[in-house]
Amino acid sequence: MEEILDSEKGNQTRIREFILLGFGNLPQLQPLLFWFFLVIYLMTVTGNLLIFIIVVADRYLHSPMYFFLANLSFLDTCYSCNLLPKMLANLLTGEKTITVIGCLAQYHFFCLCGTTETYILTAMSYDRFLAICRPLHYASIMNRKFCFQLMVGAWVSSLTFNAIFVALMTQLSFCGPNVIDHYFCDFRPLEKLSCTDTSLTELFSFCISIIFVVVPFLLSLISYICIIATIIKIQSTIGRKAFSTCSSHLMVVCLFYGTLIIVYTLPDIPSLRQFNKIFSIFYTMMTPLFNPLIYTLRNKELTPASHSYC
Repeated sequence: MEEILDSEKGNQTRIREFILLGFGNLPQLQPLLFWFFLVIYLMTVTGNLLIFIIVVADRYLHSPMYFFLANLSFLDTCYSCNLLPKMLANLLTGEKTITVIGCLAQYHFFCLCGTTETYILTAMSYDRFLAICRPLHYASIMNRKFCFQLMVGAWVSSLTFNAIFVALMTQLSFCGPNVIDHYFCDFRPLEKLSCTDTSLTELFSFCISIIFVVVPFLLSLISYICIIATIIKIQSTIGRKAFSTCSSHLMVVCLFYGTLIIVYTLPDIPSLRQFNKIFSIFYTMMTPLFNPLIYTLRNKELTPASHSYC
């Protein structure tokens, strides 16, 4: 589990494995939690894959809105497959260890999915802004080429920044303790366990937060302020229909950003760590689960008739 390394300062114990506590403080609930999260995992993967397959297979759904929705569904599937299988294995077997390399890999894919999702949600907000506030320019702006460029830009920028970030984190040394009081590998607990200087990784983490959380959130917020202002001016029946159909995306944005902001603004103190875990469940598990439910229920059915506003 550990290896001894010689250094100028003497012997150091370098950690090769972490222990993910998960919900280990609730041993009597482990079987119940396993089945609960297993149901969430199966429903999330099934629902998102169904939306992805339907959108790809049905040529009537090859519109910008459903193109972004298909990307979001694919992303949420990857999101869940990155976090939940390891968590389920830990709950089932009681084996809570994860290698340092495995931990960093999990964190890399977690960040990649999270940062890409913020810009997909922003692209969806912009799509709705154009459809409602600039309908005459919608077809000329939101063409196939532009939609593809938005998605490629989101994936490539996220992959680039996160690859650099994880490369910086691989330079950190972990000398003990090796216990992570969480159910997945996140930056804050990893930073606390490092026995080397983390100032550079903290600075880069702050930059990523600005670029991939604050900026997309503000852009989505501005889009919906404009949308709501425009809807208020529309005749009552049409306005209610527009707001009803667009509210599905607004619900997803509020759930995702709301819980994300709460988790990363809560002080990292022992008394609040359980709340941190609970709120983390919302943006890591419940948002990918709710996305297909919200979109299918709010849109009634994935048909061209629902393309008018959202």
